[in-house]
Amino acid sequence: MLSVVVPLHDESASLSLLLDELCAALDPLPGRWEAVFVDDGSEDGSFAVLARLREEHDNVRAIRLRRNFGKAAALAAGFAHAQGELIVTIDSDLQDDPAEIPRLLAKLEEGFDLVSGWKEARHDPLMRRVLSRVFNRVVGWLSGIRLHDLNCGLKASRAEVLRGLPLYGELHRFLPVFAHQRGFRVAEVPVHHRARVHGRSRYGMERYLRGFLDLLTVSFLGRYRHRPLHLFGGLGLLLGAIGLALLVYLTVLKAEGQAIGGRPLLTLGVLLVVVGLQFFSLGLITELITSRHEERVPERERAEALIEEILA
Repeated sequence: MLSVVVPLHDESASLSLLLDELCAALDPLPGRWEAVFVDDGSEDGSFAVLARLREEHDNVRAIRLRRNFGKAAALAAGFAHAQGELIVTIDSDLQDDPAEIPRLLAKLEEGFDLVSGWKEARHDPLMRRVLSRVFNRVVGWLSGIRLHDLNCGLKASRAEVLRGLPLYGELHRFLPVFAHQRGFRVAEVPVHHRARVHGRSRYGMERYLRGFLDLLTVSFLGRYRHRPLHLFGGLGLLLGAIGLALLVYLTVLKAEGQAIGGRPLLTLGVLLVVVGLQFFSLGLITELITSRHEERVPERERAEALIEEILA
């Protein structure tokens, strides 16, 4: 089965059109498919439209969140209720073309685990395109995965890739990064992007600032989640070593008879040593917390998360 997860917020005008396009694109494919619509606290009657679509189509499922929690929470709810072995995500504003889904699925058949769409010819304002390009390059530099368009809502993935992902806040745009960090194979396919017809864009400049902060979160979780001492301990040792070198230098000057009591380097050296010890202590504490958490996870469960294939 294929599950198409559609997060939405105040998109009542486009839901019927989107479902018609999904039917046109997916009905000819072999196998069954379902559409899982997740209403993220809409106030324009979107859930009433979904209720009607549910009565008309057996393969439509509708989930309503209690309030507007954000796209990440909506996707997490959709993933939790999706029944398919393959999961496709698509935005509900009709800018993503459902006719591109078979191409993404074909790419999965080549052996990839997650395929992200690339809006090669975007119908968005110039400033948004420029900021998005900068953001994608920074993410690629920090994460090691080179994609042109992390923010594309059209993605196809195997279900096991999405299980257990820490989706909260606005981390949904980093699904390819999470998959890459967990050892899954990620690919990208150019897709057709359409101009917005219904509704309005809810993205502003602050979205990119939040995205940068989320990128730091993703980088930390990916690199240092199971070895926090390597980060905090490394910073602590570096700062402590610089502070100690300054203090040794001032000690030599003091031995030569020079006055060092009023020199700013003395304050800086002491400060760096103290801060370095604090960072190192923080690393030890987080290491203890991490090891305690790992003890609660069964050994078989940890191993299964790393296994790609078993031949028996």
